[in-house]
Amino acid sequence: MRNAYAILGILFIIVAVGAWYAFSRPTPRLPDNSSATTSMKLESSAFGDGATIPSRYTCDGENVSPPVTISDVPKNALSVVLLMDDPDVPKAVKPDGVFDHWVLFNILTTTTIIAEGGSAGVRGNNGAGKLGYTGPCPPPQYEPSEHRYMFVLYALDSELALKEGTTKQQVLDAIEGHVLAHAQLMGRYKRVAQQ
Repeated sequence: MRNAYAILGILFIIVAVGAWYAFSRPTPRLPDNSSATTSMKLESSAFGDGATIPSRYTCDGENVSPPVTISDVPKNALSVVLLMDDPDVPKAVKPDGVFDHWVLFNILTTTTIIAEGGSAGVRGNNGAGKLGYTGPCPPPQYEPSEHRYMFVLYALDSELALKEGTTKQQVLDAIEGHVLAHAQLMGRYKRVAQQ
């Protein structure tokens, strides 16, 4: 009889611990920036993924934003974010090695095209502290002379409670845990040293 009570006691403890574990676990978070996957696409009619960005969209040209097309945004998304940065900035120029070229957030999920020189949603500040786009302008006197430019699109399960002039880092902090999907487009640009 004692063994039966001991077995029942052990079973009760196992059930109680299992119930506590099941109900005390945190609610699963939505995918963060690194793990979200999707068929969502970000493309440009001005250059292909990994190709050279035409000088028109740089400091050597007219410094207007390139046209981009957005497709296959998840149906349950409530807003979209578009960021563009240069991760190849020499540390002598910028200690963290990154320059932010374009910050747009709270873009409507129905947006399929951001026209050349256009904008959408709310504009954040670029690395120069100004609103909107500023084009590639790698300093030719530093290596690497050709830089990569990363355009990243995020579909979110919310709108961001941020104001115009927000920085890229503030946007990245705000989207943590809200990313449903992301897409990426990379361009390259190399300046010729001025004579």
